Amino acid sequence: SSDKSVKLHRLINLYKFFKITKMAQQMTMFSKAATANFTAVRPSKAQRNSAVVVRAGAYDEELVQTANKIASAGKGILAMDESNATCGKRLESIGLENTELNRQRYRELLVTTPGLGEYISGAILFEETLYQETRTPGKTMVDCLNEQGIVPGIKVDKGLHPLANSNGESWCSGLDGLAQRCADYYKAGARFAKWRSVVSIPAGPSTIAVRDCAYGLARYAAIAQNAGLVPIVEPEILLDGDHDIDRTLEVAEMTWAETFKYMADNGVMFEGILLKPSMVTPGAECSRRAGAEEVAEYTLKMLNRRVPPAVPGIMFLSGGQSELEATMNLNAMNQSPNPWHVSFSYARALQNSVLKTWKGEDANAAAAQEALIKRAQANSAAQLGKYTADGESAEAAKGMFEKGYTY
Repeated sequence: SSDKSVKLHRLINLYKFFKITKMAQQMTMFSKAATANFTAVRPSKAQRNSAVVVRAGAYDEELVQTANKIASAGKGILAMDESNATCGKRLESIGLENTELNRQRYRELLVTTPGLGEYISGAILFEETLYQETRTPGKTMVDCLNEQGIVPGIKVDKGLHPLANSNGESWCSGLDGLAQRCADYYKAGARFAKWRSVVSIPAGPSTIAVRDCAYGLARYAAIAQNAGLVPIVEPEILLDGDHDIDRTLEVAEMTWAETFKYMADNGVMFEGILLKPSMVTPGAECSRRAGAEEVAEYTLKMLNRRVPPAVPGIMFLSGGQSELEATMNLNAMNQSPNPWHVSFSYARALQNSVLKTWKGEDANAAAAQEALIKRAQANSAAQLGKYTADGESAEAAKGMFEKGYTY
């Protein structure tokens, strides 16, 4: 009986030994497989380091030179990149049909203005304009700009679309095929690009909308620099709403913090970009308005908190302000030294008087060009902090805000 007990005990121990051994073998096999899988997925140190490099760097010197040329003292940007549909609305406001010929006539009037290069360093074009000839055979719009030392630029985004799961907000399309388009635009003579996304304060803004705006701008900027185009980064804080100036400041700081974070993640070279921010103002429907000094104080506060001094230029958008208001606000911001070139990239605030003077008639072309020079001179003086409102017309003081404005 005792012998049987000993034998049974030995059998049990033997069974336990084989079971433990088998488990150990299985665990070893699993460990080897896991290690093999991990090694296959995990990049080497060299691969990890090379993955950080986003920008090829072939255009670094040229990008810096272009950005600094545009950010020249006393100069700013003429934004004439309205889509054909928006350009058509402008033409219809003076009784002209939206045809390619009429768009050509108006754009030619702008780019052939004598002396424009004294005050304008860059012009943002729509794609049609980049490839468009003037009515002089063989001479393009780009040729006219180059003759005056004005750097041609190009709008590269493809417009806004509804953003799913947001507060009725938008996202900006255009990243698909952007690298090839930028390469083509460079060959056509463009040396900088513009991408406009928007943030709406009445809509929240939602975190998803702000981050989508910032990330899209960062990817665009990286792609543009790789193609030799200086990216103008434009997250427009829309004027729509009844919010006060403090709320605008809060949203602007949040938006620019996200934008610079994602640009850094994407390897964007800050010395080779330009910014096109909104000025920090109350919403258009706010009962309390802000004067030029207050707008300057809040805007510079935001810029100093969020924008690195490596950025060469801040080229403000007018965003529906009157011609006079946009100029006065810019002048107030240049009353003290800034680490960046603080200037303008205006569309309506440069063109409104031009259109109303021209009226679609060639006989008025010279007078319309004089109106453009007058506004360019005024904003040039504002960039230098030397603007005075003496002699400004009542038309220049009229606001141009349109609720829900698109272009």
